[in-house]
Amino acid sequence: MTVAAPIESDLILLVISSPSGAGKTTLTRQLLHEFPEFNFSVSHTTREPRANEVDGRDYHFVTEAAFRQIIDDGGFAEWAEVHGNLYGTSVTEIERARKARKSGVLFDVDYQGARQIKEKFPRAIGVFILPPSMDELRRRLEERGSDDAESRRRRFETAREEIEHYPFFDYMIVNDELQRALDELRGVLLAEGCRQWRVAAKAEALLQE
Repeated sequence: MTVAAPIESDLILLVISSPSGAGKTTLTRQLLHEFPEFNFSVSHTTREPRANEVDGRDYHFVTEAAFRQIIDDGGFAEWAEVHGNLYGTSVTEIERARKARKSGVLFDVDYQGARQIKEKFPRAIGVFILPPSMDELRRRLEERGSDDAESRRRRFETAREEIEHYPFFDYMIVNDELQRALDELRGVLLAEGCRQWRVAAKAEALLQE
């Protein structure tokens, strides 16, 4: 069965990407705490859950066979292989937010997923989170207790390749200080909500009064 892509409507689709360790997951969670009118897009993945992760909250943890069946059914808005594991965003995440009358959807994906989402939804907003330095990125990865040494090494080696894709994104935020990075991300979200085409219907209604 092929799954039809949902209507983009006027939802704000905020796509946040970064190399591993730059802080996009922390920033996304804090932003969602401040903006409960946004849905978090829970991705599917074939990797094993970390100790603090919950199925259905952090990811939908599935087998590779189940993941590839969703691909065959056309059920992903985007999917990619990252660090030897498969990750994907179901089209139903956007449809679910639209039906619940949410203001938008926040995506925590890599640059490959960001490209696919923007191909399907050109008005999606891409934000790339940068670490302050490669040395700091290495330090953050080494402090992760949830990854083994080989995983940390692989993530660091691919970080430079991921950063090379920064020109694709609409905004870039350097996460050298968490609160400042959060303030800048909040600013992006608020500004995007004021886009002319999003508010044009209100202006037209006022003209009819």
